[in-house]
Amino acid sequence: MSTPLLELRNLHAEAEGASILRGVDLTVGEGEVHALMGPNGAGKSTLANVVMGHPGYTVTAGEILLQGENIATWTPDQRARAGIFLAFQYPEAISGVSVIQFLRQAIASRKGLDELSVLEVRLDLAEWMDRLGMDPAFAERHLNEGFSGGERKRNEVLQMALLEPAVALLDETDSGLDIDALRVVARGVRTVRDEHPLMGVLVVTHYVKLLEEIQPDRVHILVDGQIVHSGDADLAQLIELEGYDAWRPVTT
Repeated sequence: MSTPLLELRNLHAEAEGASILRGVDLTVGEGEVHALMGPNGAGKSTLANVVMGHPGYTVTAGEILLQGENIATWTPDQRARAGIFLAFQYPEAISGVSVIQFLRQAIASRKGLDELSVLEVRLDLAEWMDRLGMDPAFAERHLNEGFSGGERKRNEVLQMALLEPAVALLDETDSGLDIDALRVVARGVRTVRDEHPLMGVLVVTHYVKLLEEIQPDRVHILVDGQIVHSGDADLAQLIELEGYDAWRPVTT
């Protein structure tokens, strides 16, 4: 049996002394797409940020295993170099740094190189921008500055394509997108997966529409910091029809 790409074992985490994750167990294997759904405040985005090593959260118990190695104490840059990628819900704009400059540094770091040829990056970037249907002029713009919501999300997909992660965490990539932009982003994710079929993906989302486009292998429901139910892609449709009440703890 092969070692999972990502495995969370009894993961507990808190922020500012408040417990958020309360014993999460989750396993993502090679080539698998998992979706994490749940009501507002359940801890979905927290889970993605904890796996990435966000300093605002503290792991208080449990393990985060990347290809069998516990990375719970690693810094975010160590995790990124090892192959974890996080697509942000609200990507930040960075004035003065072009898309190509940012990617050149990020790819060099991912590959463990001091420097990477501008020409090499430009060629790979041009190829992927063509495949993702992006204007070549996009590469010279400052990172996310003046970008529409759809452009920011497509830029995240572009980064994912070029960084070639082992595990991609997509934190509400569909947030703020209209249906056309969502389909463009979802098509980009599928294109990247076709090129890197062993990449594992964890999609954090509220909406079934994105999952209809990406088609997860497993869907997990997170309530009050715990995964309370898992199933196949049909579970997302059930949530769409019935909401989360059936999986909330019974109060007396």
